[in-house]
Amino acid sequence: MTDAGAAAPIVRMTGIAKRFGAVEAIRDAGLEVIPGEIHAIVGENGAGKSTLMRILAGLFPPDAGTVEVAGRDVTGWSASQAIAANVGMVHQHFMLVPPLTITENVILGREPRSGLAIDMARAQREVAEAAERSGFRMNVRACVRDLSVGEQQRVEILKTLVRGARILILDEPTAVLSPPEVQELWRVLRALRASGGTIILITHKLDEVTEISDTITVMRAGRSVARFPTASASAASIARAMVGRDVVLSNDATTRRSPISQTARAGLDVRHLVVAGELRARAVDDVSFSVARGEILGIAGVEGNGQSALIEAIVGLRRATSGEISIGDRDITALSVRERDALGLAHIPEDRHRRGLVLDFSIADNLILGRQREYDRHGTLDRARVLADARAAIERADIRPADPELPARALSGGNQQKIVIARALARETAVLVAAQPTRGVDVGAIEQIHARLRAARDAGTAILLVSAELSEVLALSDRVAVMYGGRIVAIVPRGEASEELLGPLMTGAA
Repeated sequence: MTDAGAAAPIVRMTGIAKRFGAVEAIRDAGLEVIPGEIHAIVGENGAGKSTLMRILAGLFPPDAGTVEVAGRDVTGWSASQAIAANVGMVHQHFMLVPPLTITENVILGREPRSGLAIDMARAQREVAEAAERSGFRMNVRACVRDLSVGEQQRVEILKTLVRGARILILDEPTAVLSPPEVQELWRVLRALRASGGTIILITHKLDEVTEISDTITVMRAGRSVARFPTASASAASIARAMVGRDVVLSNDATTRRSPISQTARAGLDVRHLVVAGELRARAVDDVSFSVARGEILGIAGVEGNGQSALIEAIVGLRRATSGEISIGDRDITALSVRERDALGLAHIPEDRHRRGLVLDFSIADNLILGRQREYDRHGTLDRARVLADARAAIERADIRPADPELPARALSGGNQQKIVIARALARETAVLVAAQPTRGVDVGAIEQIHARLRAARDAGTAILLVSAELSEVLALSDRVAVMYGGRIVAIVPRGEASEELLGPLMTGAA
């Protein structure tokens, strides 16, 4: 760690303000980052973290304030000027071209040439070497649209490193990475820091903040409210600074629940399910399990082991090759998404942009997606009722800003996720498939979402939880299933589950 008193800041932002229409995103925000440190920026969803960093990366001009990099006033500079000054940002939501290969995405805009043609052999060689140096194992000839979410995230990070970033801004970089992949990323960041690079890390994961960062800046309601060395902080004290109150960081109440009775009401039943895959013949390979009403079954596993295909088959977004899926005593294997929804199947999708939201629609309209018929009034939407229900949902879910007519695109990723959660839990359901329900969500909102999932379970919903966060699976589940290579390799009662037991199963080592 660099001594904060030993060097002038390489990044200094003072008095920064930014509005988007009527919404004040940040006001009087500031940041000081020392060369050669890993600096974490934390705060609740909507606190202004990403907006502040986009100003630093040249994506937005500030309405007020100054931005200095390496002692030079760069206020209002462009993204291309930031890149030329070796400031690079990896965004929470990917900026990749799906039909192109990994190599083509990484070299886009800076293609090596042989005469007038692109020298693709050289490009593939250089990208493969950069990937190896960075600790990323990937086939650089693979098409991005065929990659898992975690693999796409690694391409984004690689693309920024290849462009020579020495001030690297990472917005929720581990949201889609498995624990081993997170440790690989930490190795890359520590090596970059050791070579004189500077990293600014936006994350909601307080264990990551305490493990990897040197200094912490806390933002709340658009302002920078605290800055302190990580060595003097704990997860609890960071959460308190973020939220302004004590936060329950974990809850082991599920470990004290009695085991679910074998005669409990049937909820979701999956029998010998097979789903074809793009990268292997069977993405889901003869999977069987059941989830009782009033139970949470958590699925743990490194991403890319068939979880996405399993979810899509259950909710009707992908056709199963063989096997059966039932809700209660009703076979739903051949039913449409709408028919499954009518039988009480709700879904929190893992990719909120691709499956969960229409970004240009308002918060209110996103809250009723799939349920528009319930608001029909003589052939048109009852807008007064839509807005009234939206205001109530916004208050329950603490969606910020609390404007039902604001487009979903204007919200932070965590507040967008709150819309998806609020819609899925807006009515009583027989079965809830919750995929990565707290991805990109702050610690206060995680506490709230976990409480809502437990309340739904206690009201009799059968919940299938799929999460890349093993700590989340352990905090919520009554039983834990481990998925590896498209198969369920173990189902363990929560009282017997631990990271030591599940870790080897997740990686195929046991």
